[in-house]
Amino acid sequence: MARMHSRKKGKSGSTRPARLEKPVWVELSSEEVENEVTKLARKGFSQSLIGVKLRDSHGIPLVKVVTGKSISQILKENEIEASLPEDLTNLAKKALVLRKHLESNHKDLDSKKGLQRTESKIYRLIKYYKKKKVLEPDFKYDPDKIRTLVMR
Repeated sequence: MARMHSRKKGKSGSTRPARLEKPVWVELSSEEVENEVTKLARKGFSQSLIGVKLRDSHGIPLVKVVTGKSISQILKENEIEASLPEDLTNLAKKALVLRKHLESNHKDLDSKKGLQRTESKIYRLIKYYKKKKVLEPDFKYDPDKIRTLVMR
């Protein structure tokens, strides 16, 4: 798939493990993995960081292979949900950093263009999440209001 704001196709990412059964080196049971996921989520880690931490510290290649549920399903069961989806949160953080940079560097036109591109991605994602009913229909992107949601 092509990139949104360039004419390049981009590099391919890493591939998921081919196995669908629990690897032999994983010593944790499914309940222990679920407890670890909830513990990391309560510490404030995002879903992708939880997966990275479990992969690096416990050798769990995929949580779904071990538990039968994805990280988001585990968090929904334990009623730990973020106020915004993770990709929207990351884009909002990037836009806030760019806005802060532009306050002190008014003539930085490249950053201004980067902010426009980032906010266009944000608007596109908000439209998608409204259609999928993840966000409320009256949700609006306001940089001052979203700062409080993102910087928790």
